[in-house]
Amino acid sequence: MNHLKTFALLAVMTALFMGIGYLIGKGPGMAVALVVAAGMNLFSYWNADKIVLKMYRAQPVDETHPNAVVRAYVADVKQMAQDAGLPLPNITIIPNDQPNAFATGRNPQNAAVAATTGLLDMLTRDEIRGVMAHELAHVKNRDTLTMTVTATVAGAIAMLANFALFFGGGDDRERPGGMIGTIALMLLAPMAAGLVQMAISRAREYEADRVGAEIADDPQALASALQKIEAYARGAVNAPAERNPATAHMFIINPLNGKGADNLFSTHPATGNRVRALMDMGAKMGMGGRVRPAPAFVARAPSPVPSAGPIRGTSVPTTDDAPATPPRGPWG
Repeated sequence: MNHLKTFALLAVMTALFMGIGYLIGKGPGMAVALVVAAGMNLFSYWNADKIVLKMYRAQPVDETHPNAVVRAYVADVKQMAQDAGLPLPNITIIPNDQPNAFATGRNPQNAAVAATTGLLDMLTRDEIRGVMAHELAHVKNRDTLTMTVTATVAGAIAMLANFALFFGGGDDRERPGGMIGTIALMLLAPMAAGLVQMAISRAREYEADRVGAEIADDPQALASALQKIEAYARGAVNAPAERNPATAHMFIINPLNGKGADNLFSTHPATGNRVRALMDMGAKMGMGGRVRPAPAFVARAPSPVPSAGPIRGTSVPTTDDAPATPPRGPWG
């Protein structure tokens, strides 16, 4: 259903582009806008993983890391990637107290997954597995390619609107609505394209939840993780995301705020809707019970002395011999 919805929304966006292009620039205007937008987004498609990972100061990790939590994170991602029939992605962590995660890369062979230190610190191992399975689902579904195509068409529509403003020329009487119609088109066309783009993003999140729950074989763990991440994200500022809000759609939960209304202007589905879908999926798989509400966020004071290791800013211990916090759950 989500694949069908994505295709339908892409068709709507393409039709919107063709119709607006013909009204504003006829054939030549459409061609110029499409070529320019495609060139810009093709560059982003090939380089987005490097740009985003550098933007968030992501650090590669492997099984030799001194922290047991990080080693378990790496082992679980590797195991789930193998179970899903995916090439091993570049596994990284981001020094940020806000629990969150994302995947990037132009295809499964050039993919990377990233988890924040806050995610590793606040969630149980099963919940982290659920989150990373969701990110591997994005890789498996080639959602980076889908969103690149979407961004290309949306960018072309925005350029056509600019053409209407700066290079309109001609007799306004030849256009539907004249000058007023042109101005309205200039303002409304990019907005309409943006709404379709957001709707596609929401559809891909639902699909990644479903496929991720299958990869981890635990829909309830992902449902529990989503509730916790949303609760804590409201109280922990993600400074790089605030400076670069265009990357917000990449994260499993909106890093800019925790208000998840499933409406036209949201890049993410409402967390409550996602949790209900996952719990329904768990019930069909024979898993009983229900997810407990996430605890209220309690602000934590920053560590007085940053860790010398690469998981700076987290209370997760850097060695197994001298734990900084009492063992908890499967992290032991």
